Amino acid sequence: MQFFFFTLIALISINHTLAESGGGIPFLSSASLHALCPFGGVVTIYQYTATGTFVQKIHESSFILMVIGFFLAVLFGPVFCGWVCPLGTFQEWLGKLGKKLFKKRYNHFIPQKLDGVLRYTRYLVLGWVIYMTAASGTLLFANIDPYFALFNLWSSELAIGGVIVLAVTTLLSLFVERPWCKYACPYGAVLGISNLFRIFRIHRNPGTCNLDRVCDITCPMNIKVSEKILVRDHQCISCLECTSEARCPVAATVEFSAGGK
Repeated sequence: MQFFFFTLIALISINHTLAESGGGIPFLSSASLHALCPFGGVVTIYQYTATGTFVQKIHESSFILMVIGFFLAVLFGPVFCGWVCPLGTFQEWLGKLGKKLFKKRYNHFIPQKLDGVLRYTRYLVLGWVIYMTAASGTLLFANIDPYFALFNLWSSELAIGGVIVLAVTTLLSLFVERPWCKYACPYGAVLGISNLFRIFRIHRNPGTCNLDRVCDITCPMNIKVSEKILVRDHQCISCLECTSEARCPVAATVEFSAGGK
């Protein structure tokens, strides 16, 4: 699923660039990254509520995708982050190289206390982006967005700020799994809140758990699943790597289902 969405977004972006010079597939020529980004709907909420219009470059489709993303998050948590986001997929691919280079050291370079603090910086980024967008009426975040930069490396819309953030994210991904998702992604910050109240949750059965900590080791977000009964961590991306169906060696120990306390 991750490969599908990464390929789809890449092809649409390339086609949009080709369409500007008279090429590409005609019926997809108007599709752009702005039209396909659900976070665009989030940053335009203020202007849409106040004036009934969208922020510059934001499309109605972004608003619709935002609503779909919120609906899925209420049901299953941040599945967009774990299964759809192309930038998350890109970081995971780089992480595979990092694991080969650093083995068990990978994803454990940052001290735990510092890591715990840094995980809240994405809420500061979220607040800054929403404020600046509302104040300016323009999509300023696009100038530093690594997702937008990744799929516009061949485009005239590429901003130097985005290239720098993408380069830093690329480098850090060799040492830390999903660094942008953990420490800076504003949309991840929004969806992460759904872990507090979502309907389908990840829960651990302590009666069958043998405490081998496989769930902790496999979690890309470094969540201590083995220490929890119910995973409500705001960083969970619903990737399901910790579940019995994926990695846990004991059946029906870490499960993804409705309910739980």
